[in-house]
Amino acid sequence: MKLTIYTDGGARGNPGPAATGVVIKDEHGKTVSAFGDYLGKQTNNYAEYMAIISGLKKAHELGADEVDCVADSKLVVEQLNRRWKVKEPTLQKLFIDAWNEMQKFKRVRVSHVLRAHNKDADAEVNRVLDHGMY
Repeated sequence: MKLTIYTDGGARGNPGPAATGVVIKDEHGKTVSAFGDYLGKQTNNYAEYMAIISGLKKAHELGADEVDCVADSKLVVEQLNRRWKVKEPTLQKLFIDAWNEMQKFKRVRVSHVLRAHNKDADAEVNRVLDHGMY
């Protein structure tokens, strides 16, 4: 089964109150899961990585064997596609966590979209931060 994982992470203040947003859709575009998590005081990049990690874990739980990860963080997408180096120590650990989650699938594609094309995941981040889901 193939799923598409839309992810976003945000931190108000960077660092500041941070959250993830994840929306997972099936091959027909139907949302099968949508959620976000509060992360405490973190950076935006930390939140972006945590969103992808959470999305990969959930897709695996749902039984996916192929996933397309769609994110608006150019940094995270380029790092996970191994085109950019991961220099920051905290992000190095998160890269390894994400990479390990990616190995659970027979195929993973990670692609970048503009924020305007990632509104559902962005809405999840804001829902968590706006409504104090922490």
